Amino acid sequence: MNRLISSLLAALDKGLTLANPLVAKLWRHLRHPTRRTVAWGFAALPVLFVLYVLLLIPFTPGIRDIRKAKIEQPARILSADGKLLAEFKPSNREWVSLKDISPNVVNALIATEDHRFYQHFGLDWRRTASAALHTFSGDRQGGSTITQQLARNLYPDEIGRAPTLTRKLKEAITAVKIEMLYTKPEILETYLNTVPFLYNAYGIEMAARTYFDKSASDLNVLESATLTGMLKGNSYYNPVLNPERALQRRNTVLAQMVKYGKLTPAAYDTLSRKPLRLDFERQVEPPGPAPHFTQQLRKWLVAWADRNDYNIYSDGLVVRTTIDSRLQTMATQAVTLQGNQLQGIANSAWGTRAGCSADKDLLRTFLRETPDFRAAKDTGLSDDDALKRLLADRQLVQNVCNTKTRVQADFLAMNPRTGEIKAWVGSRDFSEDPFDHVQQARRQPGSTFKPFVYAAAFEAGAKPDDKLPDNPVEIQLTGGEIWKPSDEDEPSGRSISLRDALAYSRNRITAQVMEKVGPNRVAKLARAMGVRDSELDPVPSLALGTSPVTLKEMVSAYGTIANLGTYVEPLMVTRIEDRNGNVLAQFAPATPKRELPADTARTLVDVMRDVVSRGTGASIRTRFGVRGDVAGKTGTTQGNADGWFILIHPQLVAGAWVGFNDSRVTLRSDYWGQGAHSALPIVGDFFQRAQRSRLVDTHVKFDTEQQPGWFAERSARLSDWFQHLFAPAPVQPQKPVVARGQTRRSPVASVKPAETAGTAAPVSEVPEAAGASAVLAEPRALPPLLPVPGSVSGSAPGSAAAPAVGDAVDGETHGGGAPALAPTPTPDDAAPPDAGQGGEGTANGGASN
Repeated sequence: MNRLISSLLAALDKGLTLANPLVAKLWRHLRHPTRRTVAWGFAALPVLFVLYVLLLIPFTPGIRDIRKAKIEQPARILSADGKLLAEFKPSNREWVSLKDISPNVVNALIATEDHRFYQHFGLDWRRTASAALHTFSGDRQGGSTITQQLARNLYPDEIGRAPTLTRKLKEAITAVKIEMLYTKPEILETYLNTVPFLYNAYGIEMAARTYFDKSASDLNVLESATLTGMLKGNSYYNPVLNPERALQRRNTVLAQMVKYGKLTPAAYDTLSRKPLRLDFERQVEPPGPAPHFTQQLRKWLVAWADRNDYNIYSDGLVVRTTIDSRLQTMATQAVTLQGNQLQGIANSAWGTRAGCSADKDLLRTFLRETPDFRAAKDTGLSDDDALKRLLADRQLVQNVCNTKTRVQADFLAMNPRTGEIKAWVGSRDFSEDPFDHVQQARRQPGSTFKPFVYAAAFEAGAKPDDKLPDNPVEIQLTGGEIWKPSDEDEPSGRSISLRDALAYSRNRITAQVMEKVGPNRVAKLARAMGVRDSELDPVPSLALGTSPVTLKEMVSAYGTIANLGTYVEPLMVTRIEDRNGNVLAQFAPATPKRELPADTARTLVDVMRDVVSRGTGASIRTRFGVRGDVAGKTGTTQGNADGWFILIHPQLVAGAWVGFNDSRVTLRSDYWGQGAHSALPIVGDFFQRAQRSRLVDTHVKFDTEQQPGWFAERSARLSDWFQHLFAPAPVQPQKPVVARGQTRRSPVASVKPAETAGTAAPVSEVPEAAGASAVLAEPRALPPLLPVPGSVSGSAPGSAAAPAVGDAVDGETHGGGAPALAPTPTPDDAAPPDAGQGGEGTANGGASN
């Protein structure tokens, strides 16, 4: 073997000599070094080491980054009225100053981790050398100072945690930089506020709350030693899971405090015998007053910060939002109150205490969808045996039942003129259900979609007093199916005006209107008005709200109605500032875009007034006392799976949805399941509070006065001109001749009583059935869309008079007889028991009003 190696080396020497004599000479020196060569080699090592360190400097955090970390602040999210909504922290951490941290913590930390902290400049050479000697002898020890550990905590990505020379050099370089910019107290404060303590607790303050339920300023010697001992290994010395190790490590910290004069030996003897006394509780970051709103805002803000080179966790951004904290509080209270009441009804209906005893078949279906069922099947059990095992687990059955039958609700309010979102509640309780139902959940809107159908009809030339017969409707669908929409009452054959059809949410009439204007036209108009993210299936049943949408889209589209036909994109943020108050960006409301003719929107608003004055949403006024000029629409889907209500006011549009996360679960009540009794009370409670607090002005009205068209305006001007041109000259009265000696008196006209009665202007009474204000003043090129002869059965705008068999007030019928041609009221959600609620056939997926 030696002979073979010698032969190879000889061949290599010969080859190098032939190829490059200089390299060959260097090679021979390396094989047979002289004393001089060895000396030069040792002398070059420090130079190479210094060069390597210099090369690493650009790959460590810069001075700017370290200064930035020194004043790191999370983004603060403020409401429009200046209240704090949230802080975007990278972790569950609360920064406290060094003076608010117990001196026991500082003494324990310095004695254990870095007893020469105040003497070194970031690196403790003596400790580093000692740690290296122990490591080489097989007893591995750490030699990092507190400053080096801080460098690791602040810049884990740049420095890394691998046990390599490169990492240690980067750590040392960064520590020196930190010492150049930070004072010793600042280093201690920053370190204690950034060190992790498990259970999503970062910093000494959150650690004190998590393990001892107290503030960092109140920690005693034992508690300080316990937390300091965790720094060597959080998991290994976890006092919750490994109390014996934690106790031993705590006593080691106490011994170090004795060694460096921070604790007397007598105190150590007493304290070391005491057990661990934890008061453990995980710290949950408070969600804030508008958690779902800030959750959506965080996504938008992260994208904005990336585009503009900002960090939402450290740059101290101040984000001013459109949310009104007062309206947000009112909305949260309304959702909580109504949600709790409905939950009691759901518990009784489903028998939740007995594990959904009211519907065992559906419960079995739920159990088959659980991971526990799949796990039981994986063990080789049959379907029946796996189901029996799950049914025997009472706790599992109860949990599944409670989860499935938990009532959910959401709410959104916005200013229709500016698009500013004023209140956003995504669920009943963010901690139990962080899923945002406002923007993420898509549910069938039911009859709240009908205003788009009538808007398309009015745009095509229909009038609110146009009538259609209440006859059975059969519409041929693609594929040969027949759609038969229905109401709860039987077809009466009577003519019903479009105004009454929308006020009482008549499905058969709405289906006929949809057939005339066309599903494509309605879908296009709804998208233009605000339903822009969800897909709308242009089929006839779309008239009854069969395509799932979000509450945010619906409120935005109703904002277009309230804004008299102009769409304004929803707005969440008005301004972003830096930590010093300098404005970085401003966000003005989007330019309004005309999506519905103004006259059409005025007509639609006027008709929708009847929904809350005498129709399905009448309890807004009778129960909640909401005043002012408001309009709206209720909605309930087939099987009462979803309840909706949206109310519009010139200053505020508010909508609510109520249901369950699983649409197979309902309130099992034809009364409580309707939108007028599930969702409407949320909006009513909110508006009532807002009006009482004068955050909504009850005197502001919709501008629904119809403006004369071009032709009518010029005709009126021409008529006035002709009247002025051909009017007879006024007769000058002759002065009476007064004879000499007579007294001059003013003439007095004598009027006979009979003449007075005959010439007085008669009082014009407009019948409630006239509905005249909704007729467009401008002549239309198109003939009326629905010309059904007969007397008009609408009502005057704003009228609360009883139609047909009486007002639909919160589900009860009041009042008596009606004209023969008036429709039988079929309220959508506030339906009287004898009137009924419209339903929809099963073709094309049913959703009723």
